[in-house]
Amino acid sequence: MLTGLFIGRFQPLHYGHIEGIKFALKDINLLIIIVGSAQASHDLRNPFTAGERIEMIRNTLIKIDEIDINRILIIPVPDTNVHALWTYSLDLLVPRYDIVFTNDPFTIILYKERRIKISQPTLYYRKKFTGTLIRNAMIREGNWKQLLHPETTKVIEEISGIERLKKIWAKSREQQD
Repeated sequence: MLTGLFIGRFQPLHYGHIEGIKFALKDINLLIIIVGSAQASHDLRNPFTAGERIEMIRNTLIKIDEIDINRILIIPVPDTNVHALWTYSLDLLVPRYDIVFTNDPFTIILYKERRIKISQPTLYYRKKFTGTLIRNAMIREGNWKQLLHPETTKVIEEISGIERLKKIWAKSREQQD
């Protein structure tokens, strides 16, 4: 059985992530989705908790016909302060895997040094689908909902995620003044 690792922060899950997950599932039997920076929340870069992100991912992927949720594990993983050891500490938290799906240059370097196979999914409209742009659209009341699956939007609304993000942004602005 071929197992893959798909690493992201999912702040929030967007259509770019979903297309990457579909890409990964074409070549493997089991996909382990790593919710990175699991310890981080309630800041501008990481407004959502690991639990909220897991809920977004699971609730969304269940609704997508091309994705078999039974072939997916979702595991939260905190950051480590020693970058060279990060992939090794990750290995303690996840089942064995054969391939890593990522486009993050730093992650690619770390896994290539270990001679672990890397696959780089085609980036799906990268200028449109980035967490930073989506979070900024949320703060500025832009058209963020069109960038997310309705199930992800539903979770964000249920947890008052927009209000949280706006409060975090306002607080960061106060601290800059």
